[in-house]
Amino acid sequence: MDQARSTITKIFNGEPHSYTRFNLTQNMEGDNSQVEMKLSSDMDEEVGGNGVGEHLNHNSNRKPFDANKLRRTPKNLCFMAAGTLLIFIIGYLIGFLVHRKKDVAPICAASVLSFDKVVVPETGAAPLMDWDNVKKLLAQKVSPAKFEPVFSEFSSTSHRAGSQGDEVLGNKVLTKFHEYGMKTWTDEHFVKVQDRPASGFNSFIFKNGTAQKLEGFLSYSATGTATGAVLYAYYGQESDFKILQDKSINMNGRVMLIRAGRISLAEKVANAAKMNASAVLIYPDPSSYLKEGNTPLFGHVHMGSGDPYTPGFPSFNHTQFPPVQSSGLPKILAQTIPTSMADGILKELGGDNVPNGWGLFGKLGGEGDIIKVDVGNVLTEKKISNVFGVIKGFVDPDRYVVIGAQRDAWGPGFAASTVGTSVLVELARSISDMVKNDGFKPRRSIVFVSWTAGEYGNVGATEWLEGYLSSLSLKAFAYINLDAVVTGQDGFKVAASPLMHSLIESTMSEVNFRDSKSLYAQFARSNLEANVLQPLQMNDAAYPFVAFSGIPSLSFRFNSDRNRYSFFGTALDTQDNLNTAVAGKVPELAEVATRFAGHMVLRLVHDHLLRFDLKKYNKIIKVQVAQINGKIMSVRRNQPQKLPKALTVQWLSSASGSYGRASDDLMTDIQNSNLDDIEMCRIINDRIMAVERSFLSPYVSPSDNPFRHILLGSGAHTLKGLINHLDALRADNPDADADAFRNQFALATWTIQGCADSLAANIWSLDNEI
Repeated sequence: MDQARSTITKIFNGEPHSYTRFNLTQNMEGDNSQVEMKLSSDMDEEVGGNGVGEHLNHNSNRKPFDANKLRRTPKNLCFMAAGTLLIFIIGYLIGFLVHRKKDVAPICAASVLSFDKVVVPETGAAPLMDWDNVKKLLAQKVSPAKFEPVFSEFSSTSHRAGSQGDEVLGNKVLTKFHEYGMKTWTDEHFVKVQDRPASGFNSFIFKNGTAQKLEGFLSYSATGTATGAVLYAYYGQESDFKILQDKSINMNGRVMLIRAGRISLAEKVANAAKMNASAVLIYPDPSSYLKEGNTPLFGHVHMGSGDPYTPGFPSFNHTQFPPVQSSGLPKILAQTIPTSMADGILKELGGDNVPNGWGLFGKLGGEGDIIKVDVGNVLTEKKISNVFGVIKGFVDPDRYVVIGAQRDAWGPGFAASTVGTSVLVELARSISDMVKNDGFKPRRSIVFVSWTAGEYGNVGATEWLEGYLSSLSLKAFAYINLDAVVTGQDGFKVAASPLMHSLIESTMSEVNFRDSKSLYAQFARSNLEANVLQPLQMNDAAYPFVAFSGIPSLSFRFNSDRNRYSFFGTALDTQDNLNTAVAGKVPELAEVATRFAGHMVLRLVHDHLLRFDLKKYNKIIKVQVAQINGKIMSVRRNQPQKLPKALTVQWLSSASGSYGRASDDLMTDIQNSNLDDIEMCRIINDRIMAVERSFLSPYVSPSDNPFRHILLGSGAHTLKGLINHLDALRADNPDADADAFRNQFALATWTIQGCADSLAANIWSLDNEI
């Protein structure tokens, strides 16, 4: 090829008295035949013994040039045609390669990608559009005025999961995705949920009074009848029960009366079960929840997510799994009661005085305050459908960010589902329009999802994760949750994987809130961790993505710390009540929420490298390792027989150090890499994506303990679980097991080391001192 290019150059340069001959040699089935081509620029050229032609032909016995040989004989015409064809093919191939390189790897304007202290210039194989233009385009596409008709279209008074109203809303979302030119599909599951009894009511009888019918209910409660003395337990937190224990109050068989709020309903019931309670009654306290005394409250009490009757695996139709239940299902009765009924019970309680700070000046309840609770919830199977649409990437279409919102609700669910669904649809419209009409080309794909059965414990989202876990954990690199993004206007809270904290900070700095003041300036006030960030909770739809699947995830919302929106799980979650809570600014806040979520999504699909801060986990691991070390030393001092002297934190500290060095090495590799190389960017991104996934303990069964993340999950295998186990050993708790602790301690060490090894990528680059 080089020889042919040189020859063509000489021809077009018009080099005088040039004579070129080259051989095309074909080795076909042992035949060493040769085709000789002659090109001349001068009909009268003479070839001497020292010319270029002699050098190429290696022939010193050349005869003088004969002009008669250049006559237009059929043989000469064939040679000329062959030469012309060869020149055309070579030119075509060169043009094709140049054109393809421009299409696949266009040059973008410089932007900056920051990993902690490391700054990487954005050049080379990136989308054509400059990042500043991407931001401007998104801001032009969304406006508060566009939300009112969307709110109206997706509002519904009845759209409980699996109902006809839920199906109608799902079809509306699917139609919108079609209109935007997106590839769409649905994902069906057959899940088991609890609904109210066939009679329509559960009930209780207090002190041999009349039976009180209860319209509200808690799905996944145990069923049957329980009788016991009432005990007021404030919010049902572990600290609240600790206060009752310190008062030496007998809690065996008691029926706990608990306020709603602060922690999830499932956590309240689980905490009460640990105290050997027989039942739990939960009421919405008017001081912090809602004012209407007779409003029924709905919810679920599964200490987990997804269908609890298919834990760790999907609820597809006709699956052949044997009957099994989640360990998070409560074994005691749980029921909601209206505020007015709770007030009636509280006024008649005897026993000890309510502790200071519990918001009441009454009694906790005595042994004679007997109540009988009857729960007859019915377990039913429902078909649910998640709705999907995708905007495919132009460079790495098999890598995608997922953004979703639930569409079901117990009642109208305007704040719980309508606003989030509207933001989802508007964001899908805006980005689709940017791709179709404005020339934006995302490197990676964007998947939009409308989930259902969120009110039963994020069932739709979790079943999808369980159904496609092996694929999603390798290809989905982030999830952004849009549930309940507007509940107030005085605050802004974000719960996310630590990998996304730097992305959150930069996004808040670039998205304006009001009067050209950024979200960061308005709410973070120079301290993101103190004023904005919150830990992910189990009842958050983003939680199973990170704790079960190892996908970095995020939830956010505008809220109000002073006037908490108190209508979730009731029929009062309406547009009017939400407008009252935010002074009529729901469209404005929804528009800002759309820009915030869209900004993060676009950043993740625009840049060469994923904007995840690997250093954040390094700090978290070091802090928890230090806590474990301190508690081990404390147990040894106070109860040396509990832990052997051979037990050391050395290897856990070594694994922590390996992770820190591996993250530093990756930063160095990024600085030394050619980011114009698409394959190199993909390799680096795969290493970044492996971090969250590698924190899932491989030693825990997803069906036994689905939240396997050792830093953000729950269970004895987590670093927090190790700390709690050490506390139990120090307190001489009979449930504490030193051998079990040592086993979990070793497995956690290897999980962290495995994450460091995964980050290093190559087997010859491992930093393993264990």
